Amino acid sequence: MSYRRVTGMRRALAALLTLAGIGLAAQAAWIPAKAALAQLLLERAFARALAEGRPARPWPWADTEPVARLTVAGRSFVVLRGGSGQALAFGPGHLDGTPEAGAPGTAVIAAHRDTQFAVLGQLGPGDPVAVTGRDGRTLHFRVTGTRVARWDASGIDPQAPGRHLDLVTCWPLDAMRAGPLRLIVETELASEAGRS
Repeated sequence: MSYRRVTGMRRALAALLTLAGIGLAAQAAWIPAKAALAQLLLERAFARALAEGRPARPWPWADTEPVARLTVAGRSFVVLRGGSGQALAFGPGHLDGTPEAGAPGTAVIAAHRDTQFAVLGQLGPGDPVAVTGRDGRTLHFRVTGTRVARWDASGIDPQAPGRHLDLVTCWPLDAMRAGPLRLIVETELASEAGRS
């Protein structure tokens, strides 16, 4: 093989690998960028829901709507109804079949570990968590503990006595692939504030 041909093949391979790297980097940046943009649209929809007293879709084709604002570890996120993959791509989701935050039982909010719930690793017993509902009332919870469990053996009981909120995400927080383990941050209602 001639020197020119080998050099040309090396350059083509280098260009191909560079393009592949750029493509992978863009794909990795897409999920957090989409989640950040969605939170802006969700904030607007949640503000409309507070003002109008009824659900408001964040975009016309959305199959969910904002149900609350969650403040945890100094960050604030709009929470969507449901825990479908589509809903979680845009923000935390209040899981169907669990009570609203502050109602009797255990409400569950889930989110991806590489977007909104990356902050869960910073929480410990006594830390505050706040939830503002569509009615404008803000509920204050306190972290009572954290634990790791399999997704199919979480032990979360939506009808448990008391008023609890569990925040759930995949574990470990720095993993690159999905696995069967979930980090569960358990909280209990501490107080309730009036309409904001």
